Amino acid sequence: MKKVLILEDEVSIRSFVVINLKSAGYEPIEAGTGKEALERLKENLDTGVAILDIMLPDIDGFEVCRNIRATNKTIGIIMLTAKTQEMDKVRGLMLGADDYIAKPFSPSELVARVDAVYRRVSMMQRNPNEAEVIESGPFAFHPKSRILTKEEVPIDLTQVEYQMMELFMRNPNVALERVKILRHIWGKNYVGDVKIVDVNIRRLRMKIEDEPSAPKYIQTIWGFGYKWMGTHQPSR
Repeated sequence: MKKVLILEDEVSIRSFVVINLKSAGYEPIEAGTGKEALERLKENLDTGVAILDIMLPDIDGFEVCRNIRATNKTIGIIMLTAKTQEMDKVRGLMLGADDYIAKPFSPSELVARVDAVYRRVSMMQRNPNEAEVIESGPFAFHPKSRILTKEEVPIDLTQVEYQMMELFMRNPNVALERVKILRHIWGKNYVGDVKIVDVNIRRLRMKIEDEPSAPKYIQTIWGFGYKWMGTHQPSR
């Protein structure tokens, strides 16, 4: 059964989410507080996606997201945000969330977002080519172990960052349109804002660039997208 954690303190909203996820074939795990959510995740280590509300009676959704990402890089995280709170969306993504859903949302949008994130999580758990390593400048990318190193030092990546790096390193010196990046990672039917790409690029630069404000490896192609400056060199 595909497990999804729902952290929402408003019972009516949580029940709405639970009913629709059950109908779509998921096994919902409910939590009304941040502390309870973290405890439920420890009890259900095979949970694939966590849906986190932001405003909670104890620790907020941002802190829960930060706690989850500190120990789990592969679980999918979706933040529930208010439609007007643009900064909440950006902050959640910068903390490691994969996506966000603005309230109010329809059952079809909810299920589509969860499907997309869960599908990505499942893909990351498959075993790619065991021997392949892609090298580019100081970077070495290992698809099987999902490890990126820079000058042999490992860099922690979320699943979205991992997919971005793979896309870039397999397409060196190619200008990739934002929409292409969006569809490759979030799926062809993703209905969210393309801005999610920009926020994740900002987060990725903070991890891999010597000077994130003056990026050397992921360069912006203004009005279009981004380009990885390097070479694709499978080492074996």
